[in-house]
Amino acid sequence: MTEPVSEACLDRRRAGILLHITSLPGKGSCGDLGSAAYHFVDFLVETGASVWQILPVGPTQQDRSPYQSTSIYAGNPRLISLETLVEAGWLDAAVLETERLTDEQKASALRDAWEGFRLRADEAVRAEMAAFVRAHKAWLEDYVLFQSLHEEQQCGWWAWPAPLRHREPEALAEARKRLHNTIDFHRFEQFLFFRQWYRLKSYANERDIKLFGDMPIFVAHDSAEVWAHQELFELDGDGHPLVVAGVPPDCFSELGQRWGNPLYNWKRMEEDGFQCWVDRMEAQLQLFDLVRIDHFRGFEAYWEIPANEEHAINGRWVEAPGDALFERLHEVIDPLPLVAEDLGIITPKVEALRKRYGLPGMKVLQFAFSGEPDNPYLPFNHPANSVAYTGTHDNDTSLGWYLSLDDDTRQHVDYFLGKSREIMPWPLIRCALASCARLAILPMQDVLGLDGQHRMNLPGTAEGNWQWRFEWDQIAPDLAARLRRRIALYGRLAE
Repeated sequence: MTEPVSEACLDRRRAGILLHITSLPGKGSCGDLGSAAYHFVDFLVETGASVWQILPVGPTQQDRSPYQSTSIYAGNPRLISLETLVEAGWLDAAVLETERLTDEQKASALRDAWEGFRLRADEAVRAEMAAFVRAHKAWLEDYVLFQSLHEEQQCGWWAWPAPLRHREPEALAEARKRLHNTIDFHRFEQFLFFRQWYRLKSYANERDIKLFGDMPIFVAHDSAEVWAHQELFELDGDGHPLVVAGVPPDCFSELGQRWGNPLYNWKRMEEDGFQCWVDRMEAQLQLFDLVRIDHFRGFEAYWEIPANEEHAINGRWVEAPGDALFERLHEVIDPLPLVAEDLGIITPKVEALRKRYGLPGMKVLQFAFSGEPDNPYLPFNHPANSVAYTGTHDNDTSLGWYLSLDDDTRQHVDYFLGKSREIMPWPLIRCALASCARLAILPMQDVLGLDGQHRMNLPGTAEGNWQWRFEWDQIAPDLAARLRRRIALYGRLAE
């Protein structure tokens, strides 16, 4: 029986590009929501693509991983555009003269913008900020207090003084009074992020570009939500995880991956109808037109690792209430524009859960060439209700992958792709675009033909990830036209 297509996500054949905001060109330590983001939307329009896939946009920690955010609701201040603040008249234009702003310099500039806002903002924008604060109060007040306390205490929340760690009302009230200036600044930061985000989203949507977001299944331990809702997580009385998340050994790591996120107290979440998940999903769908759920298999069963274990290999599978959760989400949000990241160790039960709720899965071509014709990642095996990728942010670039293959496998790939006269990765790009999957996504590194030195992330490692950026001069004058011809050839041209 043919798998039904989710019209909420895959209304027709489309093509898109995977590029995180941080990878955009610009003067800061990472890309942001300024002019480069709008220029990239224009580039997508030129190519005929109609989807921009982005990694999670929450505030990151020291390792900059977008999958370990200090909040599941807040936006990353590193993504705020300073040029937009200069245009608003809240920041001196001299800040833009620095060739490469460090994170510290940008943070200082944002504080200067806050002073400029307080002195020069008109009544209309002040009212706009006040309305934002009221509308987002449910999460915003916990986040800005958490962030302010974090800066003051300079350590994870579980190491804060007990009254703050346990959220005693008198201690929180005193902290709000003591830190009110810092709290006001962090409210302003969030106002800026969301204001800039929604303007970019409107610009993209007006040009038939859908924003495709990414939602991690788990929450970082050192985050506002774990601190504010400790009862929803498997923690001891002092806030330390009893068990943590990860995955068993797989093609990415011989010892598995120990992510370290505290695991959910699913029983407690069920008691109020998974309200935290409903709130989280609704918030994501305000930011994005469709959302990928990272590590979907964790909703059927998750890998539980004792917190005192150094490696993931000593964990176990524990059943999760995925059916009850998605039943509840469908009651509130229908149709549900979600894509399931169903890579890794996928069982018939995981597949059944995905199909039961009509969620598209992912098909990555770099996994396709095992030599067996029933390999589910081969393009002729892709169902329409899926998203085809040459590779993802966790894979090597397609050129890097191809060059790393042994001779036999590389010859098999060449034979399958018809010994194309095009150089890699273009034959693989064609293969993704030709897929039966309704949506085909190409990482920007593949569009630019870059090798493995340009990969975004190497799973299981902590250093050197999440830093890749491109420059406009890497885009050849005919690149958009070349990609557009191929997108049109395979029936994916934006209408």
